[in-house]
Amino acid sequence: MDLAVDLSERGDRASAIYRALLDAVRAGRLKQGDRLPPTRALAQDLGVSRNTVALAYERLVAEGFLESRVGAGTYVTGQATPTPRTTRTGALTPRPGWTFTPTPTSGTTQAPPYDFRSGIPDASLFPFDTWRRLVAAELRAGAHAPGRYADPAGHPDLRAAIARYVALSRGVTADADDVVVTHGTQQALDLVARVLVGPGDVVAVEDPGYPLARDLFASYGARVVPVPVDRDGLVVDLLPDDVRVVFTTPSHQFPFGPPLSRDRRRALLDVADRRGVAIVEDDYDSEFRFTDGPLEPLHALDEHGRVIYVGTFSKSLVPALRAGYLVAPSSLHEALRAARQLADGYGQPAQEVALARFISDGLLGAHLRRARAVYAERRALLLDGLDRRLGDRLEVMPSAAGLHLTAVLRDQGVADTEVVAAAAAEGVAVEALSSYALGDGVPSGLVLGYGAASAGAITAGLERLAQVVQATAASPTTS
Repeated sequence: MDLAVDLSERGDRASAIYRALLDAVRAGRLKQGDRLPPTRALAQDLGVSRNTVALAYERLVAEGFLESRVGAGTYVTGQATPTPRTTRTGALTPRPGWTFTPTPTSGTTQAPPYDFRSGIPDASLFPFDTWRRLVAAELRAGAHAPGRYADPAGHPDLRAAIARYVALSRGVTADADDVVVTHGTQQALDLVARVLVGPGDVVAVEDPGYPLARDLFASYGARVVPVPVDRDGLVVDLLPDDVRVVFTTPSHQFPFGPPLSRDRRRALLDVADRRGVAIVEDDYDSEFRFTDGPLEPLHALDEHGRVIYVGTFSKSLVPALRAGYLVAPSSLHEALRAARQLADGYGQPAQEVALARFISDGLLGAHLRRARAVYAERRALLLDGLDRRLGDRLEVMPSAAGLHLTAVLRDQGVADTEVVAAAAAEGVAVEALSSYALGDGVPSGLVLGYGAASAGAITAGLERLAQVVQATAASPTTS
């Protein structure tokens, strides 16, 4: 191991090494059982004689902090109790207006017994062995010029594969130059905000909608304006007159469910053309469509280069791969590439080429067909259970795609946050529709994901949820 020892001051160097090692033991940086470097190796690293290091070791052995094992080396004992680490509060504070805190994610909490949280795919469906072989093949020595920096827009093979994929699966006309590879949807939105949003600019978001999108735009100083949604999607007529950017989920409104109607799609594109507005189209979960045929994306209908199309492989593959992309008009190519370079330089070439092969070799399509069949079964089970056990309490919103369903409470006197809290106490994780709202007027309801819930957990979880909803509705605090 490398040990930091300050020998800049003149004096007894053996004592300086002794104090540095003792501080490391007491602070817990060196723990019981850790093996120290041989005296010759540490002496060479520090530029001192071997006897100097040996004296420091001998003193610590004599005091019981180290023990010397013949033929095995020198190790830290359990004598020292690490001193509690003091927290350095300092005088640094976030800039004025920064009010954002990290949002808890599924990876930071233990999975509940009955997991209906949204946005979580079933990782057991992903072909990890196949993926491992693809990545290993791209990590061979000398592949992808590891000694040089890569293209900030992503590896050309992956950009070309994504362009073909969205053209075939979603009707999005694009070539490789239109694609920027990102670390998921969130980075794609961050690049858009860097390029298009300035302090005071108006960004319209759906309400209810994706919280991390509105927080991201607000972090760049934008004035984020909530726009209501109904069974036809975003209410285009209520867009603010001075809107600069519209963030929308037209294929499957998040989290409500219904798609943006054809008439409103045309109306939104007309507004964008007349007012010079940018539309950010988040086409999340479009791979998982179970009933109606997909409507054309806004990007496919756009004739004036107003739409930036955003996609991700987080749900279709696994979130840990951090694979997303955006498709942008040519007028933004250079700016978005520069924004990606400023954000984090570039992605991981080996993983990007592996994903390109996964797509081009038909492995993604095969995986999606298998996953779609599993999710369709779970979706049907959830719909049936909601109807039979909670049909008198909840109205399920129409939804043809995605990995979650939203249900509105028929009794709007019942607070969805109270239902969620009571359900959590019973091991059932659901989400409150109101938690996705920015303005007033969003009904009380529940968002139920089925990506991470097995068939057995769905059945048993709904039984508990039905009991919770009935008890909460009967409580005098919510009636």
